[in-house]
Order: sequence, then structure tokens, then C-alpha cells
Amino acid sequence: MSTENEGNAVPKAPSAPPVPVDAPAVSADSAGSADSAASAADSRAAAPGPASSGAVGAGTAGADAGAGVGAGAAAAGAAWPPPQPPAVPSYAAGGGSGSGWGASYQPQEPKPGRRRGGLVAAVLAAALVAGGVGGGIGYWAAERNDNDTGSTTVAAADTPADLKREPGSVARIAADALPSVVTIEAQSGSGEGGTGTGFVYDKQGHILTNNHVVASAAEGGKLQVTFSNGKKYAAEVVGRAEGYDVAVIKLKNAPGDLKPLALGNSDRVAVGDSTIAIGAPFGLSNTVTTGIISAKNRPVTSSDGGQSGKSSYMSALQTDASINPGNSGGPLLDGRGAVIGINSAIKPADSGGLGGSGQSGSIGLGFAIPVNQAKNVAQQLIKTGQPVYPVIGASVSIQQDTSNGAMISQEGASGSEAITPNGPADKAGLKPGDVITKLDDMVIDSGPTLIGQIWTHKPGDTVKITYERDGKEHTVDVTLGQRKGDS
Repeated sequence: MSTENEGNAVPKAPSAPPVPVDAPAVSADSAGSADSAASAADSRAAAPGPASSGAVGAGTAGADAGAGVGAGAAAAGAAWPPPQPPAVPSYAAGGGSGSGWGASYQPQEPKPGRRRGGLVAAVLAAALVAGGVGGGIGYWAAERNDNDTGSTTVAAADTPADLKREPGSVARIAADALPSVVTIEAQSGSGEGGTGTGFVYDKQGHILTNNHVVASAAEGGKLQVTFSNGKKYAAEVVGRAEGYDVAVIKLKNAPGDLKPLALGNSDRVAVGDSTIAIGAPFGLSNTVTTGIISAKNRPVTSSDGGQSGKSSYMSALQTDASINPGNSGGPLLDGRGAVIGINSAIKPADSGGLGGSGQSGSIGLGFAIPVNQAKNVAQQLIKTGQPVYPVIGASVSIQQDTSNGAMISQEGASGSEAITPNGPADKAGLKPGDVITKLDDMVIDSGPTLIGQIWTHKPGDTVKITYERDGKEHTVDVTLGQRKGDS
């Protein structure tokens, strides 16, 4: 599964979510591809801002737009001067988010002789042409109607009652949630960094976000948090979980009026439920998008954008709400405004599209860590500073083409034993070569799917594992063990 990262090669993950035993399995053709992460935009503007992720400068955009405006004016006639085109938005000069993950990105130097600009530049040029032509038409219409005393326009009511937003409306939910959502700027000791999102977890000043958002600042770097009202606070990392891709940071000198977002129950989410995503896509803070839950239990494997090269695994909520680089770490809300997930990854388009920029962006496939899992991890990090992972004590293959399940490897990492002596799998009688096909009621089609499903549990939980050995199916109960910290 490709994810919104820096383009590092990551282990592929199956597209089909695990399904209950009594449900038909999703076919490979309909499930989607298992592409690895697409890179962030490889074509940038003349003057990208710090940690830019695609917002461009005035280089090519200005030239293209100027030509378009001239053409528009000529078409409208030379007897009058059309109004000046609208000013270039401030973010077109180079603001932007961090990596494709929303965390860590450094703009590439333009190659000699290469056409500069990209997606935003192309859109900007089109907007300026439309502005020039539209201005001419408006002037002509006003001149023709100078002596017209009649009017067919109808004014909308503008009373406070008419503009009232109902409690369940998107506008009302967004207004309530935005003051508790923050934009995070992470910078390493060497000056590299990027932008992501987070949200207020408690009144003590803890902010919940993705590990890949803050990884660059974890050791000797700097973190700055900006609220929707523009107030900025320094922050520090409390704890990180690379495998879960969850991190907790804490505000220094936190204000006393913090309002934590209410946490929902991700286990009760249903496909088709409404979703609202809040974040800073491409550096555009306080952006709100809407959609639905498209799927549950979607196996997603991703990396942290190159900070450690390690992978994270999630049994994700899939949504079609528009999520882009910079949304990472932000809340995914339900129709009541409660947090049901942390926006963490996207499947980007294979190529850019408009302008041929190659810039990745939302194609309606976004993935969020279920909040129930994120809450458990956050509690561990706040309490001890390190994550705790449930384990079965067996190494499994992460390759997707080895079997129709998760095969226990013949040996573990660095030549160690595949089955931990006296561990959960050993006590249950599992052996190298066994193929795990179900965990409780979920079908397991690969190693990453198994890991993601195990990590939705806690150490000490008992799970039912179905496996195949020598063509025969067996079922056994396994009590999960634990591993502390990221190894």
C-alpha cells in the first residue's frame, strides 16, 4: 500500500482488508494495487518556501499567467483597459507542508534548463487568465446596464437566524474542533524538517500526532505548534512509537484554556459513516474536508519518510475525505465531531496530472489509525515514554507472494530462531512453515496483515489463531506476549 511518505521503498501491503470468516474475501482485482509510496513533487517552483511541499513561487507561474492575461485583454478589445488581475495568493509564493507524509521534506534544486512550475503554477496561470477575461466581461456588462432601471436579481436573506449553523452541521463541527487542532513545524538539528498536524489530547498540554511528523526533531531538534488563532508554542517530544506511527508531544508553557477533542469509539465505526478531516495540506493550515468511511481493517504498511527506514503497520480506517501531505497527524472526526482516527497515509496518484508536475495528492484513498489503538499507545507513551507491542513470539514473512496467509519463517532476524523459545507461539505449538490464515474472525492474507491485526490488541489478550500445516487446518488459542520499545 503506497502511503504519503517521502518516496522510500517500503514493504508492500495487501489492499484487501481482513474480512470476517462468514464474509466473502475481496478479490485481488477489486481490491486495488499494493504500490509502494510515491515520491513527493519532483518539480518545484522558482522560490519554494521552507519545507515546501508543492506550493510554488512566481517563476513560471508569472510568465505563463502574464501571457494569458494579455491574450484575454486583446480578446476583449483595446478601447478600454480591463481591471488588473487579482493578486497572487500569499501561499503561491512558497508556503507548504513537509513531506508527502506531511512531516519531512526538502525542496530539490531545479535542474538546469528544466521547465519550472508545477501543479499550483498551472492552476494559478489559469486563474489569472480567467480573471482578465472575466474583468472585461464585467466591464462590458456594467456599461450596458448603466441606464437599466430594472433588475431580476433576488437577494438572499441575511438575518442571524438564517445563518445559524445547526449543531450537527459540518460548519458547526469544524468551528468547534478547529481551536483544538494544531499545525506542527518540526526541525532537526541540521535545519531539515517539515510540517504536519496534531490535536489537543488533554488539558495538560499533550498533543497527539504521527511519529513521522516529529521524527526529524526527536533528537536535538525543535518543535513549534501553531493554533488556529495564530498563537505559537514551543513543544518537546514525550514519546514515539515507530511501529504504530504514533507520537505524543507536550507544549512548553501550555495555556490553561486548552480544550481536548472528544475521542470516539473506532470499533463502532461503520462503512458509510460520515467523516471530517482537519489538517494542513501542503501547508494550508485549518483546512477542513469531508467524506465517508470507505473501508475498515485495511492493512497498510508505511515508512517514516526516511528517518529510520523502519516500517509501521496499521489496520486502518479508509476514507475518501481529501487527505494530502501535511494532513498527517490530524484528526479524522465522525458526524458528531468525535475523533475516530489519526490521518496518517494516502495512496497518491502515480503521476501529477495538470501541468505534468508529478506532484502527489489525494485520489480519495486516505488511511487513518483507529483512535482506540492510538489512545492505548498515547497512554503508554505518556506513562513510560516508550511503546509496548503485543507479540506472538514468531517471525513471519512480509512478502506478499509467498502464500495465502502469514507464513512463519524458517529463521528470525539476523539468524535468530523463528519461534521464540517458551514464547506464546512456542507454547501454542506453532512451528516454522505454518501458515496462519485467520486471527479470531479476521482472514489473514499476509504477514503485514497479521502484524496489523495483532497490534490492535493488548499484551495478555487471548486470540484464536487458525493455521495450516501439511495441508491440514488447525486452530489454537494464543495469549499474546509483549515487547517494549522500538527495536
